[in-house]
Amino acid sequence: MAAKMEARVQWLNDLTFVATSGSGHQVVMDGNKGAHAPSPMEMVLMAAGSCASVDVVSILQKAKQDVRHCEVKVTGERADAVPAVYTDIHLHFVVTGQAVKASHVERAVSLSAEKYCSVSIMLGHCARVTHSFEIIEI
Repeated sequence: MAAKMEARVQWLNDLTFVATSGSGHQVVMDGNKGAHAPSPMEMVLMAAGSCASVDVVSILQKAKQDVRHCEVKVTGERADAVPAVYTDIHLHFVVTGQAVKASHVERAVSLSAEKYCSVSIMLGHCARVTHSFEIIEI
């Protein structure tokens, strides 16, 4: 049977809402173009970046790469018409470490994109999702 997940979203005031995950964690979102908190669409980009980062770091650690820092810069282009869905999403990973091999980072990013990151794979059904990376040696 497929895993079931739940969340609850409650209106606070204006167009500000608090979302509570099934595991009990909360995040505030703002439907007023992100004036007071991330907008729901910004949260989508953050979710994609977080999901992919978990994969990339985990895969690099399993490959015994000396990763000290990993950041992903996520950009999204939205349609001009309503609904303003994402049409293009790009995830650029910046991996910092010692003697980190590009082949390992490329493999980690590819595995995340093609097999493991549920969020970006799901988004890939309605948007073009691309990936790139760079390595910073310390």
